[in-house]
Amino acid sequence: MNGKATTTRTKLERGRSALGPALELVHTGRAPTRAVLTSELGVTRATAGVVAAELEALGLIRVDSSPGSAAGSQGRPSHRLAIRESGPVAIAAQVHADGFRAALVGLGGRLVATDPGCVTVTSDPAQVVGEVVDACARLLRDSGLRCVGAGLAVPSAVAEPEGTALNPLHIAWPAGSQVREIFATCVREAGIPGPAFTGNDVNLAALAEHRHGAGRGAQHLLCVATGHRGVGGALVLDGRLHTGSSGLALEVGHLTVNPEGRPCHCGGRGCLDVETDPLAFLVAARREPGPEESLLKQASDLLRTEYEDAAVRAASDELIDRLGLGLAGLVNILNPDRIILGGLHRALLDADPERLRAVVADRSLWGRSGSVPILPCTLDHNSLVGAAELAWQPVLDDPLAALA
Repeated sequence: MNGKATTTRTKLERGRSALGPALELVHTGRAPTRAVLTSELGVTRATAGVVAAELEALGLIRVDSSPGSAAGSQGRPSHRLAIRESGPVAIAAQVHADGFRAALVGLGGRLVATDPGCVTVTSDPAQVVGEVVDACARLLRDSGLRCVGAGLAVPSAVAEPEGTALNPLHIAWPAGSQVREIFATCVREAGIPGPAFTGNDVNLAALAEHRHGAGRGAQHLLCVATGHRGVGGALVLDGRLHTGSSGLALEVGHLTVNPEGRPCHCGGRGCLDVETDPLAFLVAARREPGPEESLLKQASDLLRTEYEDAAVRAASDELIDRLGLGLAGLVNILNPDRIILGGLHRALLDADPERLRAVVADRSLWGRSGSVPILPCTLDHNSLVGAAELAWQPVLDDPLAALA
């Protein structure tokens, strides 16, 4: 083989190996132009052009035909890169105490379509997951779009490699339910193409926020959030979820923050799970939870509309102090460079950010020498977006192989 052919093959191989990293850069918004893509990949302009053209040919991105410059910028104009709106989608679903939600999610974390299911979550995971997948299949049929795979978020730790829900405390499923196998079977029987994945809802929320939301750019990101019931946590290290040796890391809901507090479903007492979730807030505010709306919505609405009420304000202060105590302990152990809060915790942060930050600073070992930024999550339905990230990951790893 002559030298020219060898050089051509080497360039082609280099370009193909750059497809995944290039797609991830566009997917996460870190490469809005071909010039930035060239710099981030560390390749020549010609190679970046070939890579962008191939991703466009795969139907994943759009490359503007006419290069342009942002207002006030200097230097040579560059072709803009964007996610192709009519490109493939991932199916995403989330089960929680008050029902489920199904969605189609494109690259870039873009919600293409959603279906807010309102079924009763029975004790039979196969029945519930079957209804979830049926809703997903309807969305996919109506869209006419190509599907790369499916992801499911559940309110439980998911053991690896088995894919079992070990502690679905706030839904009536048996401990150890084979949720990944059930989901994969339902997806296959519904004729939905691509692999199927399952994960813990807060883990997936953290992954989505790290790639597309308030956690973007953090190296050590701690996420703590209330769902419709209970409290979960997650840690993202250098862009990857830290799930421990068997998927069970960061069960922060069972940190004790009030030794004389409420009994917890785990058998303990005074855990974050029962001291700082929506039900705890409604009880502390002396409000009777109603059956017509989710507990999360009731608690968030009460905090937003009646914050000046003495009982509501006192309940807010109480939960903020408990939450701050838990976060301080996590800061001492994990030393994150950013904390993001979701669910009712986001609303508590918005209500009195200085109080929460002061509690964390006062109770954490390094709090006085440099506070950790505490920010609200910014994505709507971040667990859904995170579930879709599981399905998108094989495409991000190797677009050619995944879409072959």
